[in-house]
Amino acid sequence: MVYFVSTPIGNLKDITLRALDTLRAADVIFCEDTRHSIKLLNAYDIKKPLLSCHKFNERKAAEKIAAEAAQGREVAIISDAGMPVISDPGNTVCAYLKEQGVPYTIIPGANAFLSALVLSAFPAERFAFLGFLPEKEGERKRFLSRYADCDMTLCFHVAPQDMDRYVADMYSVFGERRACAVREITKVHEEAVAFLLSEGLGGEKRGEYVLIVEGAKERANELCSLSEEEHIAHYMAEGMDKKSAVKQAARDRGVPKSEMYKFSLKLGEDTSGGED
Repeated sequence: MVYFVSTPIGNLKDITLRALDTLRAADVIFCEDTRHSIKLLNAYDIKKPLLSCHKFNERKAAEKIAAEAAQGREVAIISDAGMPVISDPGNTVCAYLKEQGVPYTIIPGANAFLSALVLSAFPAERFAFLGFLPEKEGERKRFLSRYADCDMTLCFHVAPQDMDRYVADMYSVFGERRACAVREITKVHEEAVAFLLSEGLGGEKRGEYVLIVEGAKERANELCSLSEEEHIAHYMAEGMDKKSAVKQAARDRGVPKSEMYKFSLKLGEDTSGGED
């Protein structure tokens, strides 16, 4: 059998008894980084063969995992922290095991973005986990624009060096919203810092973050009673660039963005590269 095992996201005590039993019973453990995982295994005196399964070798690792399972061996798969597959390697392995008819199961446990959602105190009845954003600015803004109208709480993973520019892009696309940056979850210096997108997250950025952003507010019907030019200007005043404001106004009115673009020509310089 193949087991996807959730591991601690910070505090090493946040591992289940079932997870420890599974790791102890495994014939081999596939992990994201052997140097990282050995610390967890040493903490619980677990000595097993460790093989790598990361984003650069995942297909080959999947073939090895299936082969091990076919020989009747117990195989455990872990990532550096949390549940494998969720913003971590493992999805390719799952797909390959399904394709080959190899059974697998999960050993649930710690999860960073769910913990951060609770710590943020933002609405949690419905939420969307969006993981890491695209690296290129254009792709990132296009991705964010797909969720500009989503009224659910949005959850992202953000590296410290990316925080300032990602928040700036969110403000450009979403306009003003509340956000909460959560880091060091389950550790001594755990913190959840609330801020507005327009202000950005202050202070030195250290450690990996889960960024929680409130969903879109229900748009007032009176926006569509404004003139097209006023409608676009409204979103620009909220912080959107002209291109994003045109798109949003078009969505509100249910018309093509090309139809709205002509009404934006008197609203200042557009550096977004035209209407596309």
